[in-house]
Amino acid sequence: MSPFVLLLLLLLTVPLVEIYVLIEVGQSIGTATTVFLVIFTAVLGAWLLRWQGLHTLARVQASMNRGELPAIELIEGLILIITGALLLTPGFLTDMIGFACLVPAVRRGFAMGLVNRFIVRRVQGYAPDDRTIDGEYRVEENQKPLDRP
Repeated sequence: MSPFVLLLLLLLTVPLVEIYVLIEVGQSIGTATTVFLVIFTAVLGAWLLRWQGLHTLARVQASMNRGELPAIELIEGLILIITGALLLTPGFLTDMIGFACLVPAVRRGFAMGLVNRFIVRRVQGYAPDDRTIDGEYRVEENQKPLDRP
């Protein structure tokens, strides 16, 4: 399935499911309580998101101070941005997914999965069509070394 079709399906089904869940919850516990819960989860999610974002930023800075590439932390930051959008969207389904992404172990596992799937394969020379490029080189005795800035 192409990414465009998947995105279109998500944009159509998620709001419909959210509306259905909000109506069912509203009928069970009342409209005022449902509105309060939606607002409460948005405020709580924003506060937790800020806290997790600052913690992730501190880990990025610590990695850079050690001279390491903070790839996992940067991907976690991207996940936190998406989490913020999910938490601020009214509804309980998106809030459940957003709160799950605020758990550091879940977010780190998801980030590691993305790194292993997309980055490590590229670095190790994995090609989707299994092409291998062989080559040889030789050092010329009379050739000057390249001056690097």
